[in-house]
Amino acid sequence: MQAHRRRSSVVAAAAAGAALATLATLAALTAQPSRAAGAAAAGGVAGAGAAAQGVADPAVLPGAALQFPRDYGSHPQFGIEWWYITGWLERATGQPLGFQITFFRVRHSLDAANPSAFAPRQILIAHLAISDPQRGRLWQQQRIRRAGLGLVQAAAGDTDLLMDDWQLQRHAHGTQSVYEARMAAEDFGLQLTMTDDHEPVLNGQAGFSQKGPALRSASYYYSEPHLQVRGSVRRGSQHERVTGEAWLDHEWASEYLDPAASGWDWVGLNLSAGGSLMAFEIRDRQGRDYWGGGTLRDAQGHMQILSASEVQFTPLRHWRSPRSGVSYPVAELLRAGSHRYRLEPLMDDQEFDSRQSTGAFYWEGAVTARPAAGERAASEAAGVAAANPATPASRGYLELTGYDRPLSLR
Repeated sequence: MQAHRRRSSVVAAAAAGAALATLATLAALTAQPSRAAGAAAAGGVAGAGAAAQGVADPAVLPGAALQFPRDYGSHPQFGIEWWYITGWLERATGQPLGFQITFFRVRHSLDAANPSAFAPRQILIAHLAISDPQRGRLWQQQRIRRAGLGLVQAAAGDTDLLMDDWQLQRHAHGTQSVYEARMAAEDFGLQLTMTDDHEPVLNGQAGFSQKGPALRSASYYYSEPHLQVRGSVRRGSQHERVTGEAWLDHEWASEYLDPAASGWDWVGLNLSAGGSLMAFEIRDRQGRDYWGGGTLRDAQGHMQILSASEVQFTPLRHWRSPRSGVSYPVAELLRAGSHRYRLEPLMDDQEFDSRQSTGAFYWEGAVTARPAAGERAASEAAGVAAANPATPASRGYLELTGYDRPLSLR
């Protein structure tokens, strides 16, 4: 116990210095008028320091083959990276919960020549949230730490993320990927095992995902939809067993955001007929459609890559946060190729206040998706949704960023 307390003190001291330096950097960068989108990145995380010292991040280029398990792990030479898991959980009573686990890694080179183990070369940020309709708003917590000393890390070679007692690890079990997440906050927590029997979905051009008209605005990006989840959830003093289904996104980049962009709408849907759909739309600083794309995989594994012209999010209803004053389009009509889906939130108030870590408000929420009127026949023909209205709705997560101010991830 004493050893654990001493270790916690070292971590806290290291984290405090990193947080002060990083928050100052992030605050300045998120105020810049740039932004981008795609997968599932939160708030205003910036992959910054490196450019300030003339240290060039490697370019994200088409044609680079992703390799697994290596690319499940960290890519510390790139400016920014994140692992994003979102999903729906079922309690024994049948009532649903949503959850979000996010780890960000930011390369920080403001003091690259410093040989000290405490020099903040890599910063880790984590967000944890549970969407609870009974509570009516998120249970949420965030952390920011400098990597090092074996206590905070984003390991290369495979998914192995550690931040004090927050942990996300992957290991292989036969042909399965098995993820273990242990995340304990003061008044809530998750302990989940998530398994995947399929190959990762490579978004864009074999994992090269363009986020604007310039090739430099891009990331390497794969998804793992339909993760099967089991475990437990704690809210206050209440512990419950849960099962469910989740979605994992992993992206890394050097120059993610196009300077003309301000924010994005992104959705990852585990379709009820067994397929999956990822779609995003980037907005410019005037709120107009700027860029977009997506990936549709049917239940048989056939892939369709969606271009910018094939994806559109149309707001159907807005909700205004009583805390930030930001208005979010929490219900939307999604056009993805020949398909139309109506997205509805599990609850309206799923706003995450990340001002103590990534520096911005964003909306990250559990949603259902049903084929819009006139789309049932087309959806059934493609095998991605059922024509029978009694079929359960598809489920996923919607992310809305840049609605309070333009973002920067450069």
